[in-house]
Amino acid sequence: MKKQFNLHSRFQPAGDQPTAIQALVEGLDDGEVHQTLLGVTGSGKTFTIANVIQQVQRPAMIMAPNKTLAAQLYGEMKEFFPDNSVEYFVSYYDYYQPEAYVPASDTFIDKDASLNEHIEQMRLSATKALIERSDTIVVATVSAIYGLGEPASYFQMVLHLVQGDLIDQRAILRRLAEMQYTRNDMDLRRATYRVRGEVIDIFPAESDSEALRVELFDNEVERLSLFDPLTGEILQRIARYTVYPKNHYVTPREQLLSAVDAIKIELKERLDYLYAHNKLVEAQRLEQRTLFDIEMILEVGYCSGIENYSRHLAGTAAGEPPATMFDYLPANALLIIDESHVTVPQIGAMFKGDRSRKETLVEYGFRLPSALDNRPLKFEEFELKSPQRIYVSATPGPYERGLSGVFAEQVVRPTGLLDPVVEVRPATTQVDDLLSEINKRIAVKERVLVTTLTKRMAEDLTEYLNEHDVKVRYLHSDVDTVERVEIIRDLRLGKFDVLVGINLLREGLDIPEVSLVAILDADKEGFLRSVVSLVQTIGRAARNLNGKAILYGDRITKSMQQAIEETERRREKQSEFNVKHGIEPASVSRSVGDILQVSIPGSGGKPSKAAASANKIAEAAADYQALNPKQLGKKLKQMEDAMYQHAKNLEFEQAAFLRDEIKKLRELALA
Repeated sequence: MKKQFNLHSRFQPAGDQPTAIQALVEGLDDGEVHQTLLGVTGSGKTFTIANVIQQVQRPAMIMAPNKTLAAQLYGEMKEFFPDNSVEYFVSYYDYYQPEAYVPASDTFIDKDASLNEHIEQMRLSATKALIERSDTIVVATVSAIYGLGEPASYFQMVLHLVQGDLIDQRAILRRLAEMQYTRNDMDLRRATYRVRGEVIDIFPAESDSEALRVELFDNEVERLSLFDPLTGEILQRIARYTVYPKNHYVTPREQLLSAVDAIKIELKERLDYLYAHNKLVEAQRLEQRTLFDIEMILEVGYCSGIENYSRHLAGTAAGEPPATMFDYLPANALLIIDESHVTVPQIGAMFKGDRSRKETLVEYGFRLPSALDNRPLKFEEFELKSPQRIYVSATPGPYERGLSGVFAEQVVRPTGLLDPVVEVRPATTQVDDLLSEINKRIAVKERVLVTTLTKRMAEDLTEYLNEHDVKVRYLHSDVDTVERVEIIRDLRLGKFDVLVGINLLREGLDIPEVSLVAILDADKEGFLRSVVSLVQTIGRAARNLNGKAILYGDRITKSMQQAIEETERRREKQSEFNVKHGIEPASVSRSVGDILQVSIPGSGGKPSKAAASANKIAEAAADYQALNPKQLGKKLKQMEDAMYQHAKNLEFEQAAFLRDEIKKLRELALA
């Protein structure tokens, strides 16, 4: 029986949400390929999308521009759809250094990566959910456009077990080995199995908390059970189960042999070319590496960097697009692109950067030319593979605007808050005028954000404001990740009143206490003073009842004019709605803890014991000068363990903080 999406929320659509939901649903039903939801800050865009999914009852992929935003969306969707399958598909590397070659210094940088097993499990869980369930929402990043194993090969390698079926125990064990599961009778963990007589316990690669027990009797599957691998408690008796491979690149044996033959043919052709052009070092390098990879593939069915042979493994022609997550999407799926003004250009940029690095590797004999086909999708390929799309942004780009058949606006906020009042003031007296405005805000215990064009200007302004007894901090690219979060927290708590920065558009800066945003040198056209940047920056004051934005410039540029007109248009619409429905605007009230919490997939929003202990280590990492070399070594080991634990739990900010502390400690040890 097909399971339905069931939206759980104590709120009902309000403001512009009902109109936007209706327009988007009608557009999907009418077959519109491109639709845009223009949703201002604080208008509940995620809730609108959740309602659209609920009404159309179709599986969906939501693409976000980064892991932080993806984790936040994942947490929100899990809350909206607790009875359905909400999955998470992002890069499974905590750290990734791709292999590269720098000809100028004759330096080869080998691939170095730290794999996050929990995210790998979630990626496998996402593909399994798309295959088995129609009520699936996958929250992904641009990792979804990168090459993945061929779906046909992946499906061919699954192990179907049905109660009552006749199957030889050796056949099950052979198939598990082909799927890259390893036998471990002592420690049953993900992607391993153990054998006790006629009982086989399998911990599926895509599962995080349940293992499968297969009980045989005379080559018959007598019983199938799901159990807790930690306690051994039987959770459920089941009639059938499908075990999926350990990773997406698992390939049937006959296909591996065919791929090896194709690799050998390509190797011969490439060596002939290199010898003909007197590239002897490159030829020797390529032959040595490729023959080693071939031997590994034949012996164990896998090799380091096997993705570089994906074209041969899939049996596709040169230049054909690789299989990606989009190949696992059902035909009726939806694609929602969040923050589309950032995500769409990001998708378009991925191919060229990857191509440049790989072309150098091929030219200098580190890889076969077929490695070029292990790549992200080109933008036109992404367009062809994508299902019906909804672009979501407060500032949609020209791509979305030009293509969208339906353009739904969500300008009115459920809280009744209006967009900030925008004023333009002369740049010649901007610093003195800003100081006067800051003092007014401090008097009523409100906060101020100031954006400058250069790092030097930000530093000088911070120093000037300090001299005039203003409690101010400076946020720049050199600030550590965790320190950044602490700065935002301290601003909210009132430990200082003004935050100065160059680009204050990143997530986490929707601060209700901020009533004034000042944009210095707003008349200097460029990326930081484009229409999109100005509208986004002005929106930082949209969560406060007294929100105001001041643009300092000696002339009104086209970008400024468009940003002002757009903000005024939104204010007018919001005000009319409030008057018509008798809504009294109210500032957003949110505890400081709320805005600092990042929803971590799999953690349920609660810090683990390991995370708590790691935090203690981080707090203790204060004065290293008093430690002797032995103590320094011990402290370093503790901090490294804590860093990896944070990374494993997807607590990237804490991990980044410890990484920076470890760097300081190592410098001290070498001093």
